[in-house]
Amino acid sequence: MPANTTTYSFQKPTVGGDEDAWGGYLNANWDKTDDLLDGTTPVTGIDINSGAIDGTPIGANSANTGNFSTLSIGGTAITSTATELNIVSGVTATTAELNYLDITTLGLTAASKAVTADANGVVGFDNGTTEESTVVTSSSNAATINLQDGNVFTHTLSENVTYTFSNPAASGRASAFILKVVQDSSARVISWPASVDWAAATAPTITATNAGVDVFAFITVDGGTNYYGFTLGQAMG
Repeated sequence: MPANTTTYSFQKPTVGGDEDAWGGYLNANWDKTDDLLDGTTPVTGIDINSGAIDGTPIGANSANTGNFSTLSIGGTAITSTATELNIVSGVTATTAELNYLDITTLGLTAASKAVTADANGVVGFDNGTTEESTVVTSSSNAATINLQDGNVFTHTLSENVTYTFSNPAASGRASAFILKVVQDSSARVISWPASVDWAAATAPTITATNAGVDVFAFITVDGGTNYYGFTLGQAMG
């Protein structure tokens, strides 16, 4: 009986024996080779250290290694030129959306790309922006405003609450946010973090009217050591 190769189970006829069966062994091996070449059997465990694809060297430590003019992933062609590169920006179960990024000019020039940055890293928007308004809830008279969740927060009071502000930007960078507070049918009281500095060191009195709306703004530039608090409007409901 022949031995088999480890990975693809090619049959290895015994030397000096099985002369009458060699034709069958060869035919079976050719079928397995054909399956490998046509993709029926996946090719595994190959380490390519040299050669070329479409005239481009591979496996070498050089600037042009892997710089192929055409690449197909899942049947979708991804192409490149000297100045543009197709990148996958979104993939669904059946389609791949390809978008162009011009790597030789500042900003993103495609019509669908509204964000640009100049040579100084200043980001500009051609039109308005929108963002999520994050709903805050309290439990056991405590609520956390996580600055990683957004820049606008809304809290409808259901109990007296003590706020905690978490995850501000590191010192030297700014974190700013707006908080809309809606009063309960029973007047609730807010206790602010000790790190909040209000004008004249006096925190605002919360509107006591049912469904009354107060809006506040906060900013920190020292990693949350100090927050500056501002009243934007009160009794607005």
